[in-house]
Amino acid sequence: MGSMILLILLVVLVGWLIGAYNGLVSLKNQTLNAFKQIDVQLKRRHDLIPNLVNAVKGAMDFERSTLEAVIQARNQAVKVNAAGPDAIKQISQAENTLSSALQRLMVVVEQYPQLKATGNISQLQEELTSTENRIAFARQLYNDTATQYNTKQQQFPTNLVAGIAKAQPADLWEIEDQAERAVPQVDLSTKPKA
Repeated sequence: MGSMILLILLVVLVGWLIGAYNGLVSLKNQTLNAFKQIDVQLKRRHDLIPNLVNAVKGAMDFERSTLEAVIQARNQAVKVNAAGPDAIKQISQAENTLSSALQRLMVVVEQYPQLKATGNISQLQEELTSTENRIAFARQLYNDTATQYNTKQQQFPTNLVAGIAKAQPADLWEIEDQAERAVPQVDLSTKPKA
């Protein structure tokens, strides 16, 4: 009878170990997949940028520094993205720099009514905005999945299996740019500005 109880306990323990190990591996793969979804959307963004730059280049000769900043930031982001999920902080910083450069470009484009009237520019802006939204959703999915993975690694008794499963904490995608953290100021008053 005692050996039967011991055998049952051993089977339960082995079953739990297998389940915990497989659960960690599954979350690790889900986190990697979520990162790859960000990567797909960033690739789309990187592919759109040269088209946008080429479309506005002729009309913005004297805004060359803005265009060059976008091109340089894009090239840096493409290079850093090749490092994969282990370099999430570097990728995040490069993408934040690219976002800032794109925002400056969009502000400049807004100053040229003849550009805004061009269908190509409007379409590229719309596609870029859509892509930015997709990137935001992909980052949210990644952070949610990575948080779940990290939490599972830290919970007892699963943390006892984390080393066997070679589970490492996943870095989260964070806002590095303090300008993105700033609360936007909206003035809805109808008073004319002085």
